[in-house]
Amino acid sequence: MTSVRFAMVGGGGGAFIGPIHRMAAALSGNCELVAGAFSRDAHNSQATGVQLGLDPHRCHAGWETLLSDEAARPEGQRAQFVAIVAPNAVHAPAAIAAMEAGFDVLLEKPLADGLSAARAIAQAAQRTGRLVGVTHPYIAYPMALQARAMVAKGELGAVRRVAVSYIQGWLGASEDEGGKQAAWRLDPAQAGPAGAFGDIGSHAFNLVETLTGETIVRLSADLRATLEGRRLDDDGAALFALSGGGKGTLIASQVCAGEANGLSIAIWGEKASLHWAQQEPNALRLLSRGKPEQVWRAGSDQAWLEEAVRTGCRTPGGHPEGFIEAFANIYRDFSDTVAGRTVAMPAFAPIEAGLRCMAFVDAAIASSSADGRWHWVAVHNG
Repeated sequence: MTSVRFAMVGGGGGAFIGPIHRMAAALSGNCELVAGAFSRDAHNSQATGVQLGLDPHRCHAGWETLLSDEAARPEGQRAQFVAIVAPNAVHAPAAIAAMEAGFDVLLEKPLADGLSAARAIAQAAQRTGRLVGVTHPYIAYPMALQARAMVAKGELGAVRRVAVSYIQGWLGASEDEGGKQAAWRLDPAQAGPAGAFGDIGSHAFNLVETLTGETIVRLSADLRATLEGRRLDDDGAALFALSGGGKGTLIASQVCAGEANGLSIAIWGEKASLHWAQQEPNALRLLSRGKPEQVWRAGSDQAWLEEAVRTGCRTPGGHPEGFIEAFANIYRDFSDTVAGRTVAMPAFAPIEAGLRCMAFVDAAIASSSADGRWHWVAVHNG
């Protein structure tokens, strides 16, 4: 299988998510990093590229130069897609320019730094016909994919209630302790209008809509900044209503002392319920009326799992896989799609899901500003 070539924007020295993307891409086995604009700092970008074994002439200090250089290269050598892992404010200008230069785009979540910028990306995708994917890795875990398939098959019956919670503690003290990550994630100019709700609340939202196959149509939210002087929320919660009539709760907080990465979801249906937690990702609990509790486990040899789920497992049952493997599923499926190969259950989020996440953030901010008044979650005004 020929590797799909890609370039990266962001992810230079000191970054968190860039190295994750690169490890995942290497693990996917079907794509190859060939160029990058890893930092606006020329030395950082060059040093990152050299460390990765790239041609120094294909390592740039800005995405503008990267795109023009790659577009000028022969078709059989230039990058086929661009992965953007820079702060949120970079997403729209870099993604739109990449599409107009003839590249498909894979974006780190959220899609953009606001709903209007996200719409601009979607319009560019429609205008250019380019593929856009968003990296929401939690929907790419095998047992999350299994939950999605089981709900779609009607094994839970109608969804009655959902509870999703994403809690961390790393912003519970001053920004100084959070380092570079806190500096940009709490800066509206780089992150956009939301803090925790944009950063991790968007993951929780996407998990609900992807696993249930329904949309969150309206919500009532309460967001706050717990530490004095913060300009963006670091803690919040929302009630929501699903398109199928079910109800739910969503919590997103980064100030819960001692918490690491506590993402969990419960989906209760009329016949059964499913429970999944990211910190124990290889297990999926199924509770059915009148039957013993079942625990389904990930593994490439677990014949009772969906075929698309088994292909997302790289080892037999009992050999734990996690975060990087989930990202690898995203890179595998996105690269296959770029190459024109059919993917049964794509692990990456489509641009429509990215737009929905931005509409969720927009509605949550509006609701919280109006003392929790219920707001519609709509991509378009009205």
